[in-house]
Amino acid sequence: MAKLSVNINKVATLRNSRGGDYPNVVEFAKDIQRFGAEGVTIHPRPDERHIRYQDAYDLKPEVYTEFNIEGNPIEKFVEMILEIKPTQVTLVPDAIDAITSNAGWDTITNKSFLYDIISTFKANGIRTSIFLDPDLKQVEGAKQTGADRIELYTEEYARQYKKGNKHAIKPYVEAAALAGEFGLGVNAGHDLSLDNIEFFKQEIPGLLEVSIGHALIAESLYLGIENVINMYLNKLKF
Repeated sequence: MAKLSVNINKVATLRNSRGGDYPNVVEFAKDIQRFGAEGVTIHPRPDERHIRYQDAYDLKPEVYTEFNIEGNPIEKFVEMILEIKPTQVTLVPDAIDAITSNAGWDTITNKSFLYDIISTFKANGIRTSIFLDPDLKQVEGAKQTGADRIELYTEEYARQYKKGNKHAIKPYVEAAALAGEFGLGVNAGHDLSLDNIEFFKQEIPGLLEVSIGHALIAESLYLGIENVINMYLNKLKF
């Protein structure tokens, strides 16, 4: 069964829009774990437009499931990770002005940089995952960095699935299979939803974890957060 990690960035966006502390992201994280979520994901960015760096510190003592922190390993981010020591850090090559994640790492060009960063995190007992396009050469490059896992960037799959093109799953199946041969664990995230998650899970049997935020929070506006979390858990159990 793939684990469900809920990305709570959108909750922080809602909080920040009014300048106060409601909804409180720590209380929300506690609630979603109580409702069955098996992990909490945050993705602080340098401009702190949603999750703030302080939120990461505040969440640490309250996340008793898996704590996954995503981000570009700039100096401030690396310092925070080493202080908090989350269960997992997911490295994402975000441009500073990116609205959302829009590409995986070039693990070949950035091999030395990623190797050094990953070595530091692993020496501190932190599992490391690399955000990756479903490209076999990039999977091979990820293996050379010493990463524990890859997170498949699933935006293109989600876009094509919505159009009825289920063949778009093929590169993800191939990338996951190669990762398995290399001993890399496989996570996935970006635009996964109640509509497309079940098929993705069925086609990627070794899937360990999905990180879902935007769609899950949007679906919860209609269906309720506790109900939506359990709907995801049901779709991921087989």
